[in-house]
Amino acid sequence: METVNQTSSVSEFILVGLSSRPEDQKPLFILFLMIYLITITGNLLIILAIHSDSQLQTPMYFFLSFLSFTDICFTTTIVPRMLVNFLSEKTISYAECLTQMYFIYALGNTDSFLLAVMAFDRYVAICDPFHYVTTMSHHRCVLLVAFSCSFAHVHSLLHTLLLNRLTFCDSNVIHHFLCDLSPLMKLSCSSTFVNEIVIMTEGPIVLVTPFLFITFSYMRILITVLKIPSAAGKRKAFSTCGSHLTVVILFYGSIFYVYLQPLSTYTVQDHIATLVYTVLSSMLNPFIYSLRNKDLKQGLRKLMGKRKSQAASS
Repeated sequence: METVNQTSSVSEFILVGLSSRPEDQKPLFILFLMIYLITITGNLLIILAIHSDSQLQTPMYFFLSFLSFTDICFTTTIVPRMLVNFLSEKTISYAECLTQMYFIYALGNTDSFLLAVMAFDRYVAICDPFHYVTTMSHHRCVLLVAFSCSFAHVHSLLHTLLLNRLTFCDSNVIHHFLCDLSPLMKLSCSSTFVNEIVIMTEGPIVLVTPFLFITFSYMRILITVLKIPSAAGKRKAFSTCGSHLTVVILFYGSIFYVYLQPLSTYTVQDHIATLVYTVLSSMLNPFIYSLRNKDLKQGLRKLMGKRKSQAASS
């Protein structure tokens, strides 16, 4: 039996998606299926390479493996539903829609907090290297990951419960390819005042605080690196941060474009920016981290070498 909001007469929504033209559906299906397979394969290889190479058993790669796992879950929350909608009816039940929204916000904010934790790791490694081992102990790393996950889920649960209070009685057409907060609130025929207050107060704090933490960390890193006398030392310090900084710019640039604007201005043009932080960044992260990181590239080569030797022996 389908679970429906008791104060709502809407039992399902229609996700318009990226295009309503029938001739676009199959090409989009093929494109996003390829993106999904690349994302899963790339992030899974990162996780396997880190866990199979003793040289990668450091806090930085510990956090990266969790970031890759979160990206797999994040993409799986969104892309399979898109693929179904490309080839069949574009409907999604009320319960499924709220469930998708919950995991989008929970996993998206987990990504955000993990990026902040990774910036802290680089800050300690470069600015306070003599205390790195004690500061970034395994116990503390586990606590930082646990906090990143749990706080993000609490934040998502708050917005999901507040949305579940609303009444949907007229249009059920969501002009988006996923169940997002702003398009759903636009469909409500009841007051969204409480939701908007929470979005304008709690929302920016959760979104901006990790970014400010990252900015502060990199300002301190930059000051420390500029004091290094040798050019080789500066290049080595910057190389350890380059991949992470690229991911931060890609992720936060698109997410700020979408969410740091009034609800009334949320338009179809925001779909591209939403695609960047929900789908494309998860696909590109493995390439960004592996192409700019010699240790990780070596770990991936070792992993592929093991797989080839196992296949040859069998």
